[in-house]
Amino acid sequence: MNHPATNDLNTIETQLGRKPRDVHAIAFRCPCGEPGVVETFPRLADGTPFPTFYYATCPRLTGAISTLESSGLMGQMNERLGQDLELGAAYALAHEKYLAARAALGIVVPEIENISAGGMPERVKCLHSLIAHSLAVGPGVNPLGDEALAKLPKWWLDQPCSKDQ
Repeated sequence: MNHPATNDLNTIETQLGRKPRDVHAIAFRCPCGEPGVVETFPRLADGTPFPTFYYATCPRLTGAISTLESSGLMGQMNERLGQDLELGAAYALAHEKYLAARAALGIVVPEIENISAGGMPERVKCLHSLIAHSLAVGPGVNPLGDEALAKLPKWWLDQPCSKDQ
């Protein structure tokens, strides 16, 4: 992880189409070298609690994830979570690790205590959050994020992620 430089923040602004809010660090760079996932402070400067610690910024990545979300994958994952105790335990551990990484910033936000992102630990409701988590921490931590990530095309191949789609 590294703290964002001014050029990173400018790239993220281009990616999002708005000024980025309270970026703590670049958590993942796309293979093209541009920021792809950021760490966001758990309390925004305006006081708003923000549980989504890992936030995908790359428009090519988020577009690919949106396509995957519309495929019915989340429903299949939720069904499996209800049946597979080992998967459920691994997903719950991913939730705990997500909370621990956010807590490592030393910023206590009671409003989001025990709330991670993406539906963890009991359901899948946002592949964007789960894939961002997997990209930020690497394989083997979030089983469903890893699984969804493996289903994505190579979104960075056409042109750098800061360019319009």
